[in-house]
Amino acid sequence: MRSKSFGDKASPALIIGAIGTLLFLHVPLWIIFLYSFTTDEATYSFPLPGFTTKWFGVALQRADLWAALTLSVQVAVLATVAALVLGTLAAAAVYRSDFFGKEAVSFLLILPIALPGIVTGIALRSAIGTLNIPFSYWTIVIGHATFCVVVVYNNVLARFRRMSGSQIEASMDLGANSFQTFRHVVLPNIATALLAGGMLAFALSFDEVIVTTFTAGQQSTLPIWIFSQLVRPRDRPVTNVVATIVILITFLPIFFAQRISAQSSDTEGETK
Repeated sequence: MRSKSFGDKASPALIIGAIGTLLFLHVPLWIIFLYSFTTDEATYSFPLPGFTTKWFGVALQRADLWAALTLSVQVAVLATVAALVLGTLAAAAVYRSDFFGKEAVSFLLILPIALPGIVTGIALRSAIGTLNIPFSYWTIVIGHATFCVVVVYNNVLARFRRMSGSQIEASMDLGANSFQTFRHVVLPNIATALLAGGMLAFALSFDEVIVTTFTAGQQSTLPIWIFSQLVRPRDRPVTNVVATIVILITFLPIFFAQRISAQSSDTEGETK
């Protein structure tokens, strides 16, 4: 009997299932994109009564939109930087050291992204309130960093586990100090993992809603701004335009992160 391989042609049922899954995931996104060009201000009538691009101009003239977008980018950048530093240090500690409770520490590091966002949000709000810290821009950054760290930690730890420890030992034997070993040996090996983890962290932070709701003060990030616009029926086309922009902004880092991870895996496979 001839064994099946991954190169065999997929069955019709599998193809139909894959197409159905893609439609289920992406048709709502295309609906948002479609209604960004409607002439109807308040309803989702189909077919579209008319086609216009005026809502893009209206959206770009909104000062509150630009303020929310700027805040979201600033928070995402800072949360990503914090995640890159903390996630890399945590991954290095877990990989290089053997200590009591190592598995428990690793579990606690990935727990924030596994918990429901509302649980994380309530916990953060309670902790921040108990410490009498005013809710502000920085509390949003702290809230976002809690789950962004997990993404970087997972990527870097996986790369550490695929990296040969003999490279570090050889560097130290040749007289390199810790900083030189990190710069010339460790960093080149984990660079793509850092880049992919950073891009994913930025995308997660940029469109976060639940945790932001519990950690923000009077500030309004772009996802919160979009959520607040849903109660205004005549602003629906503008909301669709902004949602389309958010989709494009978050799509790009996720796409490049996936490509970087795939290329890195292919390269490692070829060198083995």
